[in-house]
Amino acid sequence: MAFLGKLFSALSHTRSSISDALEMLTSHKISPEILEEFENCLIGADLGIQTVDEILGIIHKNNQSDFYTHVEDYLVSILPDSPGVQGGSDSLSVIMVVGVNGTGKTTTVAKLANYYLGQGKKVLLVGCDTYRAAGVEQLAIWANRLDIRLVCNEKSQEPSAVLYDGMAAGKALGSEIIIVDTAGRLHTNKNLMQELAKMERVVKNKFSHYDLSSLITIDANLGQNSFIQAKEFSDHIKLDGAVLTKMDGTAKGGIIFSLYRGLGIPVKFIGIGEDLSDFLSFKREDYVKSLFGRNK
Repeated sequence: MAFLGKLFSALSHTRSSISDALEMLTSHKISPEILEEFENCLIGADLGIQTVDEILGIIHKNNQSDFYTHVEDYLVSILPDSPGVQGGSDSLSVIMVVGVNGTGKTTTVAKLANYYLGQGKKVLLVGCDTYRAAGVEQLAIWANRLDIRLVCNEKSQEPSAVLYDGMAAGKALGSEIIIVDTAGRLHTNKNLMQELAKMERVVKNKFSHYDLSSLITIDANLGQNSFIQAKEFSDHIKLDGAVLTKMDGTAKGGIIFSLYRGLGIPVKFIGIGEDLSDFLSFKREDYVKSLFGRNK
């Protein structure tokens, strides 16, 4: 199945729900009761109150037969035209992947590595999730499968020290993309955020010739809980984008609008399935069509 076909399939639950609601609007006289049912459907898809209110405004202003076109055009317009990714033709980049444990962080690191390898980049992995031995072991398996270098230190409990060693190795090896798997949980939330901020400083102060970006992994099935997680991280470190993970038939998918409009965090990649190739650079038109489009 083509990847866009997988995306269309992954959003089937939400699309079916929203399409049924839109069909209800087009086939019945619009009443307060029907509008309320439609509003609840959109809120249930995690589009966010602001976006839902504006969609309702579109419903009021346009002919019933034009709902789909106007809603789709609006949703495309409120997302960034091109969220962009790190790793331009001449740039040296370090990408810190952050997020709560269980959101697919380590797998996302491997998928990012595969994505950049496919662009001909020299990639290095750094395992800084020093508090989760299973995470380092998993990353080592991915690195072996991808045939790329992994820098880690299973004896160290200092993520920033491991990062420094990884950056130094990347510089010596001429790595163009350095991807860092960070801790998703330390003893307290405060400790985690302080450690991530410290890691940012290591890159900025010691390896400033690398462009630094941070991507947060967002579980597409968690809805507004993911928004709360992203807000907590963004209060302490600069987040340049999000990776929407665990996209399957139950994923709601509307969280992309809340992330961007509420926190200024664009989705840059989407992960579907377990294969390394199940990874796509985000394109707003494709996503909105898969989320809101009529069945193909």
